[in-house]
Amino acid sequence: MDAVPARARVYVALVAVLAVLCLLPLPDTPVPWGAVAPLAALYAVCEHVVLRRFGGTFYPVLLAGAFLLPPPVAALVPLPGILLAGAAQPRPLRRIWRAAQSSLAVWAAAQVHEGLGGRDAVVGSDFPYALVPAGAAVLAFCLVLAVLDGGVLALAETVPVRRAWRGLLPRSLAPIGAHGLAGLMMAVLWRSPYGPVAALLVLLPMGVSWWVFAQYHRERAAHQATIRALVQAVDIKDRYTRGHSERVGQASVMIARELGMDDERVEVLRFAGILHDVGKLGVPTRLLRKDGPLTPEERRVIELHPEYGHEMVRGISFLGEARAAILHHHERLDGSGYPYGLVGTQIPECARVVAVADAFDAMTSTRSYRRARPVPTALAELERCAGAQFDPRMVGALTRALRRHDWRPTVTADETSSANPRATPVSTGPRAPR
Repeated sequence: MDAVPARARVYVALVAVLAVLCLLPLPDTPVPWGAVAPLAALYAVCEHVVLRRFGGTFYPVLLAGAFLLPPPVAALVPLPGILLAGAAQPRPLRRIWRAAQSSLAVWAAAQVHEGLGGRDAVVGSDFPYALVPAGAAVLAFCLVLAVLDGGVLALAETVPVRRAWRGLLPRSLAPIGAHGLAGLMMAVLWRSPYGPVAALLVLLPMGVSWWVFAQYHRERAAHQATIRALVQAVDIKDRYTRGHSERVGQASVMIARELGMDDERVEVLRFAGILHDVGKLGVPTRLLRKDGPLTPEERRVIELHPEYGHEMVRGISFLGEARAAILHHHERLDGSGYPYGLVGTQIPECARVVAVADAFDAMTSTRSYRRARPVPTALAELERCAGAQFDPRMVGALTRALRRHDWRPTVTADETSSANPRATPVSTGPRAPR
């Protein structure tokens, strides 16, 4: 929330006022401090540890409060941990926002849970009926968070209104649902003869699973940062193809999904498409930026970039078969490609996907030396070369995917450049091997 617009500040203030209104019945409500204080302290610890080490929010304690306490009392549970977490959340406006949002969500969950008789079911350990009010409370909790988050996206992040709330609720249901089950287990044990200490034991496996999940996302973020740095380096070095790598990754994903590949393999194909030209970092910049045709010797140097790329990413284990795509994306089915002249199915499947995606984006992007071809023209050229240069199965998959999805290529080089055109595409295929 840096440089927050005035309208977003007003929105945060209104949400904070609503949260305060939820607390107004407190003077007339018996407050079981024996439950509120431990839950608030426990949530403060979780908030501090989770935010500082992993990011995100840990909801089981909040939902346990919603299942155990009256609504205005439950709304107190998140306030100390968030408002006093200066080190984890140094910006006061962000702390106020998160405190108000969490308080409203817990209040709504507690209202729904109490209205459906959930607290009696928890005290009596009435299963499976206890799952019904708990599930409804979790749904209310998710709904409030989604509605409020969508408002922030629309007002503070300037996301279009028609997209601000899209997908927020469905994405939150599964993870918060798991937190709700843990919160319900805490509430049942809290009210059981075993008492609060037994309830705390629920957090141990939940904490371990959260740590594993957070580690996965941190590792994934590190992967993305590595790839982003490599792509930016290529874009800086070869200004003629700026943005090309990202679009090849996008087209590779479209082909992979059309072929019915699983999500893990689709992600590998995305990496392969994004990094297919990383070997250009090993090619002299003067050749990549040369105006006019390349000499045979210069072309041979540029044709080494798949091998350079493969060497660069050899030690990056998470890329998997994407490394083979980087090495072989310029091979052709008839054996006339490079670097090894592989034929047909000798070429790895991932490389055949990237080859089609690479050629398609090259043809549909405006470069300094030629205008972009229309998508139908590019697809016709791919189909003409299918069987000799490209795998017909990959070409067909891309064609089918594009019938359902728009393709909006962008200019990848300065159209107003006064430089002379570089080498034109070779006649045996839709693009030059650069």
